[in-house]
Amino acid sequence: MEAQAEKPAGEHESSLNERGKADLSEYLTFIMGSEEFGVDILAVQEIRGWEPVTAVPNAPRQVCGVMNLRGTVAPVVDLRVCFGVDERVYTDKTVVIVLKIATQDKSREKVVGVVADAVADVESFSAEDVQASPELGTYSHMRYVKGLGRTDQKMVILLELSEHLLREQDELVTSDLRDRDGATMDDSDLA
Repeated sequence: MEAQAEKPAGEHESSLNERGKADLSEYLTFIMGSEEFGVDILAVQEIRGWEPVTAVPNAPRQVCGVMNLRGTVAPVVDLRVCFGVDERVYTDKTVVIVLKIATQDKSREKVVGVVADAVADVESFSAEDVQASPELGTYSHMRYVKGLGRTDQKMVILLELSEHLLREQDELVTSDLRDRDGATMDDSDLA
């Protein structure tokens, strides 16, 4: 019978830690109002301090304008408008989190900036730490909530953002109604 070579204690612990880490998802968390939100850390391209943006005529209300990111023009979205959070004046503590988000057909990514009051931390959540988002009706902004991440001290609203952020909120509600009912509607159905 062959004797199996024992692994050094540190090597065994290291492989367990690596396996445990593989089951965790990391989120950049940020503050908006009195709530903490999180986005997948892999979607974050950069974090910038607030600087004035170029307004775009007839843009949806949640689109503050556009900014130039080394030659790429990126829309900047205020999630407060999308989520119905009280509006706030932008200060020197306000940040823009630049994200790569999926397009509707998932064939490519689009660069978008989202405004936040401040960046909080990077949190790791296991699948057991994430609770499905609650069913609160057909509100269009719920499509962005992936779930609620639990830590010992708090709950973090985990977001999965898409290019729908750039569409009018009324248009999203109409789209939600179409998706829910499985029927085609036109503008006269909303009157």
